[in-house]
Amino acid sequence: MTTEHSSGFAIWRIGLLLGGVWACATAIIFIRLSTTPPMLLTGLRLLGASIVLSPLCVRDFRKHRGKLGWGDLRMTMIAGAAMGLHFTSWIMGARLANPTNASLIVNMVPAVLPLMLFVMVRERVTRGELKATGLVMAGVCILGAWDFHVSAENFTGDAICFGSMLIFCLYLTLGRRNRHFATIWLYVVPLYFFGGCLALAMGVFIELGVLGAPMSWSVREILLIAALTIIPTVMGHSILNYSVKHMRGQLVGIINLFQFVFVGVMAWCVGEKTPAWTIVPAAALVLGGAIIAVKSQKPVAPDVLE
Repeated sequence: MTTEHSSGFAIWRIGLLLGGVWACATAIIFIRLSTTPPMLLTGLRLLGASIVLSPLCVRDFRKHRGKLGWGDLRMTMIAGAAMGLHFTSWIMGARLANPTNASLIVNMVPAVLPLMLFVMVRERVTRGELKATGLVMAGVCILGAWDFHVSAENFTGDAICFGSMLIFCLYLTLGRRNRHFATIWLYVVPLYFFGGCLALAMGVFIELGVLGAPMSWSVREILLIAALTIIPTVMGHSILNYSVKHMRGQLVGIINLFQFVFVGVMAWCVGEKTPAWTIVPAAALVLGGAIIAVKSQKPVAPDVLE
């Protein structure tokens, strides 16, 4: 255990968060390749993550069991439900909406997150963060302005993506609100478990039972689910929750926008498609906004890290 006395974050935390954002960005690749229905896919990836990380949770529970109560368990259940609903709705929305519409809507997080942070955590956006938010949102608008389509055909997908974006903001805000947990594993492992149970139960009842959706257990599908579990969930979302525990929520929301840059580069690397020219100015604006947000941070009370 180490104690940090300098500022509310360190440069290594920014690097760690960027690594987590990259890991989260890989999810879209595995989701597109997978044929598993959305609810079942969400349930399997979250339950898989909880199993992989359970030894760390058990270790920390033995050390800090006196600091946990039923209220803490209830909060992980709420956060887990939000995560499960976000994952499921995002997969459904992304498959129904125009890809540009989906990308633009999900990247509206920095515009909505400050309101939730204020209402639930009483965390006010700073002047520097406000300037940074304006800059990154300009980048998001440039990214989608040329190919955004409003139509009856896209309405259902757009609405689901918008709801998914709101749930993601709630999920991040809950992570900030629950930063009192002694270690990150005591928070995320129950979160993954409850979210996975909820999604899997809905998937079995609705997708397999009511809808009769097919489920493949081929080696290829199992490997895709395993990759989705390890990289964007165990790595990506664990880092995201760790970051929102130790850094201001709006800063995490702004840096999370690098996802669209990473997705564009990865798609180009695997030969899927060449990113639109708008990704260059959009990425530059997001980078500029992130730098402003980082520089605007003020020292806060020292964190105790596990």
